[in-house]
Amino acid sequence: MQIPVAARTNARDRAGGAARAALASPWWRALLAAAAGALPALAFPEPSLWWFAYVALVPWLLLIRSAGSAGRAALDGWLGGIGFVLAVHHWLMPNLHVFILLVAALLGLLWLPWGWVVRAMLSGAQSPGRALAAVVVVPSGWLMVELVRSWEGLGGPWGLLGASQWEFAPALRLASVGGVWLVTLLVVAVNTAVAQLVSAAAVRVPALVGLLVCALTTTLVWVWAEPPRPAGAVKVAVVQPGVYNGSGGVDRRFDEGEKLTRTLAGQDVDLVVWGESSVGRDLAGRPDLADRVAALSRVVGAPILVNVDARRSDEPGIYKSSVLIGPDGPTGERYDKMRLVPFGEYVPARSVLGWATSVGRAAGEDRRRGEAQVVMTLPGRDGLRIGPLVCFETAFPDMTRRLVRDGAQLVVAQSATSTFQASWAPEQHASLAALRAAESGRPVVHATLTGVSAVYGPDGARVGEPLGTDDRGTAVYAVPLSQATTAYVRYGDWAVYAAFAVLAVLCAGSFRRSARGTRAPRARRARG
Repeated sequence: MQIPVAARTNARDRAGGAARAALASPWWRALLAAAAGALPALAFPEPSLWWFAYVALVPWLLLIRSAGSAGRAALDGWLGGIGFVLAVHHWLMPNLHVFILLVAALLGLLWLPWGWVVRAMLSGAQSPGRALAAVVVVPSGWLMVELVRSWEGLGGPWGLLGASQWEFAPALRLASVGGVWLVTLLVVAVNTAVAQLVSAAAVRVPALVGLLVCALTTTLVWVWAEPPRPAGAVKVAVVQPGVYNGSGGVDRRFDEGEKLTRTLAGQDVDLVVWGESSVGRDLAGRPDLADRVAALSRVVGAPILVNVDARRSDEPGIYKSSVLIGPDGPTGERYDKMRLVPFGEYVPARSVLGWATSVGRAAGEDRRRGEAQVVMTLPGRDGLRIGPLVCFETAFPDMTRRLVRDGAQLVVAQSATSTFQASWAPEQHASLAALRAAESGRPVVHATLTGVSAVYGPDGARVGEPLGTDDRGTAVYAVPLSQATTAYVRYGDWAVYAAFAVLAVLCAGSFRRSARGTRAPRARRARG
């Protein structure tokens, strides 16, 4: 049965009227903005719909484009930012409870100016030049938001849009050239061009040109930036004891790690890695524990990198430290974690926000910070140099880059996500190692207490099979090494500086136009 044309037209008119009514209602528009901002979360693990990232921003962009004023566009940016933060960090609710709403509201403010930029570039009469400029300006504005919220005190660079592309090989190649920042720029540029395609018929050709430029850039980088060439390999064992909480959990975790490590005897490994907080006692105060690990090193025939989470006997306060132990005991190589998890390991402005400990699982006592990164040399292993990171630090591109510039041949990340076992957090955290490997051209071992433990080669590709959150045991990986120097290691955050330059030019142009528009008219003489 064929539906009459008039009926179809009436149905479209009713749907269009309902949509216009929803956009005109402040409350419905607010809900739509928050929902649109939350959509990109589906591109990250655990859903890992990486391809969705290239269109996930389109509804949000179209909503801001329809704003009747710059103020309304900025508000849509803020509300969408709240939705984005809540969706990407929803697994923090057990720790922060209702406090996460305040965090999301504050971080969402960073998207206020982005909303203004989107409306300025996408609304009103469109020209080809303006359409092409939007494909550059809108991503640059988004990148500035990511840069600001990447500050450790604001939560760090978790949920960067480019990080959603951790399993897409062409995007990893882009990361080797410009870091995760360049990947973010490309993803937002594609979203901007798609939004123009579906909303403005007059600029569809420039929008297609923008998409073509994005595709061509990715292709050229794929051809020009060769993957790191292998330069030998190293056998690394990861020990994952599983969840041990409650009374006596610290000692039972150590015992299980010791038991599992003994099974590695005879497997000719070069390094054994335990996860974050694998040792809950200060080794200087408990030399018996150091002796037990040294005995394990002799049994396995390889040094063991443990992570001590305890109050130190030689320094005030609690530190999280990577400690290398060989057959003769601790080698003296120690790295104290520098960048701490807000609320999880310290409470920012505790005198003001200390009440967060009463409504969630915020840190009751602040951990102490290390002062410098450390590159360790493995004893008796041809001088292999490793760069340790602890947990949250794998989110920071600059830390891996610094380790490689200081000579690290292998990056080792020790982590524990037992608090968030049933959430998306373990998968999200493990995926960050792929980005750091691709950026630095060095393999990254991501070892955890409770999963997900995974290893990535110098090109960011996964090595072997990961240990999931339901796994308890050991895994041995033949990790390929490389001596290549990526463009990102050599040139750093040039993509960020380029985005900043784009916005500076935009602001300068807006200022000049504003100055011309407010210039006083010339005085006229009476005769004139």
